[in-house]
Amino acid sequence: MAGKGANLRSQITRAMIGLTLTAFAVVYFGMMAYFFVIYEWLYPDATADESWRLGDTVMVGLVLGFGLMTAALIGWRLARRIIAPLETVAAAARRIASGDFSARAGLPPRSFGEGRDLVADFNRMAERLQQAEAELAYSNSAIAHELRTPLTILRGRLQGLLDGVFAPGPQLYARLIVHVDDLSAIVEELRTLALGTAGQLDLICAPVDLAAEAEAALDALDAQLAGAGLVVTCSLAPAVTRADRARLRQAFVAVLENACRYAPQTRLRVETGTAGDMVFFRCTDSGPGLSPEGRARAFERFWRAEDSRGRSLGGSGLGLPIVRAIARAHGGEALILVPDSPGLAVEIRLPCRGLSLSEQDLS
Repeated sequence: MAGKGANLRSQITRAMIGLTLTAFAVVYFGMMAYFFVIYEWLYPDATADESWRLGDTVMVGLVLGFGLMTAALIGWRLARRIIAPLETVAAAARRIASGDFSARAGLPPRSFGEGRDLVADFNRMAERLQQAEAELAYSNSAIAHELRTPLTILRGRLQGLLDGVFAPGPQLYARLIVHVDDLSAIVEELRTLALGTAGQLDLICAPVDLAAEAEAALDALDAQLAGAGLVVTCSLAPAVTRADRARLRQAFVAVLENACRYAPQTRLRVETGTAGDMVFFRCTDSGPGLSPEGRARAFERFWRAEDSRGRSLGGSGLGLPIVRAIARAHGGEALILVPDSPGLAVEIRLPCRGLSLSEQDLS
């Protein structure tokens, strides 16, 4: 970057000198034309003392030299102010390229507004890169942790079968299948989350009533909700839009399972409806809720409110991130709300999309 900076400085300096020479040439030749052509025509009786003299040429030369020096100095200082933010950004970019994602560009004093904007935008980009790198490292570690438990159990069971420690039978095979299903579920959740993050989640959209899908999800989890001791009340107003029915039900089920897992023996209220140009699904429990930090991190992959909230409770830490990925794939959003009373509210908002008359009849 030093060579490039020097080139830019020299270019700006040469440009200032060129502008000075151009302005001087215009003035000089204008004066020559005036004194040797126009002046003699206007004043034919002028004496020799009133004509152009050698001293005038010397004075013009001095003025030109002073102008060139001034232009070079101004050009050099201007180039220095322009180059300084570029050099700090380039130095920070080299550190990031070498693996130091904590690098930030400093703001030189008296920088131009454009230079300040460049440094600020670069630092925001560097901060996002650092966050993405940290999330990637954490995700890789969490994925290894999540897969290690079922894989270890599977290997132990299979090794026991090989050594004759366990007798083969339907019950043992059923347990092995359960662990394989757990692995498959984690892999599918990771796939869904990756596709949603990349904006490649395939959707098959059709007219959907969120009230009907919420009722279907509640029916599918009826036994699980009862087993968790949840007292469910519903307020399912019509909320029709175009969405992927299967993905939407997957998101509703994930929200309800989250309530079963982390807010057992509480009251659960499920609502659907329309608010402005959005339709919504809201699930509110009267459980312990989350701290402000927890609400801010609730949609981070593999994050759990407490370290004890691990696989023992059946959660992979991917439920709510998948809910947000599905909502955003539909052009909507998933939010954590703070209810008036103790508890937690998860809301999925989707944009209302106009339906044709035939679709309205079908819905």
